Amino acid sequence: MTLAARFAGSASKENRRVIEILDDVARRGDEAVAEYTEKFDAVRLKPEQYRIDKAALKKAHSEIDGHLLASLRQAIENVREYQSEIFIGGNSFSSGTTGIKYTPIERVGLCVPGASVPLPSTVIMTAVPAQVAGVCEIAVVSPPRYDGGIHPVILAVCHELGIDEVYRVGGVQAVAALAAGTQSIRKVDKIVGPGNKWVQSAKKNVAGDYVGIDSVAGPSEVLIIADEEANPAWVAADMLSQAEHAADSSAIVVTDSEPLAKQILKELEKQIAELPRSADAQQSLKEFGAVIVVDGMSKAVEIANDFAAEHLQIQCGGKSKQVVDNIRNAGAIFIGPYTPVAVGDYWAGPSHTLPTGTTARFASALTSNDFIKSISIIEYGKEKLAESAEDIVRLAEVEGLDAHARSIKIRQTHP
Repeated sequence: MTLAARFAGSASKENRRVIEILDDVARRGDEAVAEYTEKFDAVRLKPEQYRIDKAALKKAHSEIDGHLLASLRQAIENVREYQSEIFIGGNSFSSGTTGIKYTPIERVGLCVPGASVPLPSTVIMTAVPAQVAGVCEIAVVSPPRYDGGIHPVILAVCHELGIDEVYRVGGVQAVAALAAGTQSIRKVDKIVGPGNKWVQSAKKNVAGDYVGIDSVAGPSEVLIIADEEANPAWVAADMLSQAEHAADSSAIVVTDSEPLAKQILKELEKQIAELPRSADAQQSLKEFGAVIVVDGMSKAVEIANDFAAEHLQIQCGGKSKQVVDNIRNAGAIFIGPYTPVAVGDYWAGPSHTLPTGTTARFASALTSNDFIKSISIIEYGKEKLAESAEDIVRLAEVEGLDAHARSIKIRQTHP
């Protein structure tokens, strides 16, 4: 189901359009960005208006609600602490002749959606890991939606984090600007962050040729494994918390209890009527939602590993951790009845930028370690090279690379 909601194929009309925009921005720069911003966002901007000035960032920060600012600061601290604890960048290693050195990526671009609601949490979950890694330059792009600009709460978070390079540009044109550079927006080395299918398709097309990316993320998804101990009202609420994202989000429950399944369906019907964003949630549940009854937890685990969900919740009472032990594929696992996805979205510390659409089979959550690169270190002395020379020459010659072999021999015959 989720795969059907993902991106258009490389030969599709939609993907060809993405490539056209990417090429156009690469060729014409700011002029093309302005045209596509007016066309897709209905906002007319001159290149000198792309970047939000520091005064506007400072003003947004000074006017933010004090209680909200306190919550944001604590969330930032939680994320920074977690990302620092798991960071491997300070562990450069050398055995004497070989080793590894970690260096931060110099410049990254963060995509922050803003089409329907402001997402300051996305700024935190992408920027803080980059800062922990030691990234020197961070550029934020977000579509102009709020009075032709970016929502003040996003600006306030950027200011709180010390980020002053913020552009009111979104969509494919923003990815193109970050990837290729324009007269006003300098090229970055890596692009991370969520976005709609057009943004993600753009990221996929520039990956490797222009820049690195975190992942190609699709619609939000949750899979919940629950048994008879689960609270049906809470499970229903957790389904709706993902379904409200967009009409193509998916929310699935797998349970070995038919009575629980029926109670969850009743709760969904009751709770969805109370949601302000009920239209998207209803469409999401209709097309990409399910409550599946299986014969035993082993089957539930099998389904979960096959689905490789972005968010996997385990609500099986005292057996929750036992179930987790058998999970191999998931973006993030939320254990027990008191750990809804929102805890991870805003607060706990791990980034909420997660692999979707079964890519958790081979991909992982965004972390501080995604903002560093490793450099191999090799240092041989005269004696060490002499010990290995004959073997290296033999391997080079079997591949027909005589100059490789000669580069070793010359150091032995003409010291």
